[in-house]
Amino acid sequence: MLLAAGQDHFHHVRDFPYFELPLHLGEAIDSHGHTVYGIQLPEVAGFQITKFMVLQVIAGLLTLLIFKGLSRRVRGGEPTQGRFWNFWESIALYIRDEVVRPTVGDGHHHHDDGHGDSGHDESHAVKSSHAGHYADRFLPFIWTCFFYILFCNLLGAVPMLGSPTGSLSVTGVLAVSVFVFNLIQGTKQFGFVGFWKNQCPDLGLDGLMGVVIGLGVWCIEVVGLFIKHGVLAVRLFANVMGGHTVIGVILGFIAADGVAGTMLQGLVIPASIGGQIFIGLLELFVAFLQAYVFAYLSTIFLSASLHAH
Repeated sequence: MLLAAGQDHFHHVRDFPYFELPLHLGEAIDSHGHTVYGIQLPEVAGFQITKFMVLQVIAGLLTLLIFKGLSRRVRGGEPTQGRFWNFWESIALYIRDEVVRPTVGDGHHHHDDGHGDSGHDESHAVKSSHAGHYADRFLPFIWTCFFYILFCNLLGAVPMLGSPTGSLSVTGVLAVSVFVFNLIQGTKQFGFVGFWKNQCPDLGLDGLMGVVIGLGVWCIEVVGLFIKHGVLAVRLFANVMGGHTVIGVILGFIAADGVAGTMLQGLVIPASIGGQIFIGLLELFVAFLQAYVFAYLSTIFLSASLHAH
């Protein structure tokens, strides 16, 4: 435990240059110079390594190792064997079939010209069967976002660790990554000028009034584009941090009851532990839910970048 933990109500959800350990194991120094029990993380070329940095690397390695193994098993076209691999495959297929493909759509290359040329249609069908669904080209990015965030969230359920997604710095970078990816894909679809011009829909207005209103709508849409991606960062951060804060508050009732020396410890302690278990189970659900929401909103914003208003 941190010696000065009582001075910071959000201590258990913050990032630190050390990993805490129970039972007075190890010794480290926090950013305020206080002695804590734990494993001190090193500095590399004057750059301090923090707990969330290490956990992000762990989440990335878990994503890589699990889906590297899964890809080897599905490469031959045979059904995946084993509950472990079936579990991850089912989630990946759900994201593909229920989120990315329906939201992004078929794309322009699936529309024929209506001439009824059977040779052209047959060639197009063969090409499509080899190329797969149009939206599948964006799957690696959406899958990576979903599973990376999921593992970051789930690490918070492990004692003495934490959720990197409980830091606005982490979720902010994730949101910027989505914005840049969508900008690149939209620019490929419409060109740089076309993408930004496409932010304003065709209002069907002529003359000076049409120009003024169109410019106003364009400004609103561009500002909204940045706000929407900013919301990705805030909602993920707020939900993850809020859940861990509630757990800390509920467990804090035990310490508060002990300090006050009341006669209600027989009720407070079991109630606090029961509440923590319930919130902990809810946090497992939230870990999956928030990863899904981030992936789903990212796909919606991607679809908006790929289609004209």
